[in-house]
Amino acid sequence: MLRIGVDAMGGDFAPEAAVRGAVMALEQMGGDSQIVLFGDRDRILEVLAQEGCPADRFDIVPTTEVIEMGDHPAKAFQQKADSSITVGFGHLAKGLIDGFASAGSTGAMMVGSMAVIRPIEGVVRPAISSVVPTIAGRPALLLDVGLNVDCKPEVLLQYGLIGSVYAEAVLGIERPRVAVLNIGEEETKGNAQSKATYELMKEQDRFCFAGNIEGSHLFSGKVADVIVCDGFVGNTVLKMAEGLYRINSVLGCNDNPFWRSMNYELVGGTPVLGVNATVIIGHGCSTPLAIKSMICSTRQCVKADLTGRLQHAFNH
Repeated sequence: MLRIGVDAMGGDFAPEAAVRGAVMALEQMGGDSQIVLFGDRDRILEVLAQEGCPADRFDIVPTTEVIEMGDHPAKAFQQKADSSITVGFGHLAKGLIDGFASAGSTGAMMVGSMAVIRPIEGVVRPAISSVVPTIAGRPALLLDVGLNVDCKPEVLLQYGLIGSVYAEAVLGIERPRVAVLNIGEEETKGNAQSKATYELMKEQDRFCFAGNIEGSHLFSGKVADVIVCDGFVGNTVLKMAEGLYRINSVLGCNDNPFWRSMNYELVGGTPVLGVNATVIIGHGCSTPLAIKSMICSTRQCVKADLTGRLQHAFNH
């Protein structure tokens, strides 16, 4: 039985959005999985009653504290020992749950990932990624999208391997193509970082290197399945895509599969890639649909044994 932990107190609209999203996720979880809710038991039960959902469909771990968005992440993680995030990571570290997801404090989630779960041996810096749609009809993976704004070429090389493992295990892409996001496709284009990264990737044989990719081809699906960049560039690209989606929504131009797949609610969250367990971070303003997607993404990563595959990749 897979046990997927969910921070019921995380997000701007918690616990209502988190619990309702968990109820929605029940339909897709299957008989091999159980959702474990961490949070204020009385408030969780109140929302479940409003939804007409029996409480025994969930395992509820009661907690008495919440790490707020304005709290200092590291201090709050230690001082609020009975918070939903801190207790959730404790269960994850002990193997009592197989994955943990939250739309709460991103900083606290990263503290738990790095200090409690810890990076996989050999991983210099874990990354966060975003699945992006392409007009080719299959998704691509962009990483890093904000965790590490300055990256050495050796770190970007590791992101190529991490992204390749994710694309194959979770997205189902056989021998995914990895490219470096750059200002031109030619090998000589770019700054010192991108040129050095190109040379490192060209010499390795752990993944399929496709060269450089320009921003204009990012959503085409024709050049690469995994796009590697530092967190500064990746987050800029991600925010630009989110802005374009909102503009298209206002203009009423989202009525096609490509633009609809830009909706963050359908993705739900991003995994912290390169740590020793499945951790998914959701958007703070997550709706019930986004929470549902976040939970399903967590289960998908667990079922694909993403952590085990990454550990194998870095230990061999």
